[in-house]
Amino acid sequence: MPELPEVESVRRRLAPLLEGRRLEQVEIRDPRLVAPRDPREVAAELEGEAVAALDRRGKYLVVRFASGRVLLVHLRMTGSLEHGRELGEDPYRRALAVLDDGTQLAYRDVRRFGTWLLLEPGADEPYLAAKLGDEPLDETFTVERLKQRLAGRRAPIKAALLDQRTLAGMGNIYVDEALWRARIHPLRPAGELTPVQVRRLHEAIRATLELGIARQGSTLRDYRLPDGESGSMQTEFRVYGRADEPCERCGRPIRKTRVGGRGTWFCARCQR
Repeated sequence: MPELPEVESVRRRLAPLLEGRRLEQVEIRDPRLVAPRDPREVAAELEGEAVAALDRRGKYLVVRFASGRVLLVHLRMTGSLEHGRELGEDPYRRALAVLDDGTQLAYRDVRRFGTWLLLEPGADEPYLAAKLGDEPLDETFTVERLKQRLAGRRAPIKAALLDQRTLAGMGNIYVDEALWRARIHPLRPAGELTPVQVRRLHEAIRATLELGIARQGSTLRDYRLPDGESGSMQTEFRVYGRADEPCERCGRPIRKTRVGGRGTWFCARCQR
């Protein structure tokens, strides 16, 4: 599933291509993308909208139009966006927009879990605030703020960090990598972290996400950048997907377990 670094990488690639452009034609081919609304109705409302800014909130791409309306795009597990001229046909294409410069923006989704939500002016902030916690790369996300978010929580730290109401944008890959950096076991109760561990975790979360953005995300299967290129963060993994391989820090084999139903990789020696 695309996480914060993947969505941010897509945003950075698309922003200069979309901002200032107008949607001339919009076709929504999959009703599930905008359910329960009628796809023809949503497509008609999108036609003529001019893109004022392309932002990100957690794992959402936030398309802000000059009219004040906002389109929230969530890629979910296998969603991706492609931009170019005369894009070839694709059986997994769920939507297509033609811009006023003649280029096309296509939305592809193999498993069809992605969503587009068109909101009226002012409706986006309350909607996102109810679903998402702090942005982990914002200046307002401090060590003290992380401590407050984890205080009193009995859930395993892995599960707490996957909760989007704790931190926006964190997912399975980057949580495992951050916990390895911080030397914290994924099953450690979130509320029992020491002040030193909270500080290490704060630093590890930022470092892991910044590296993911620098490598333009992780391409394991479906994720691609809008021009079709792959990310390279997968070459930087220290624990994720590396069961039985030696830990790069201590040499002990990486172990795999499950936390909150999610596959979880860690080093039993480094992360006691």
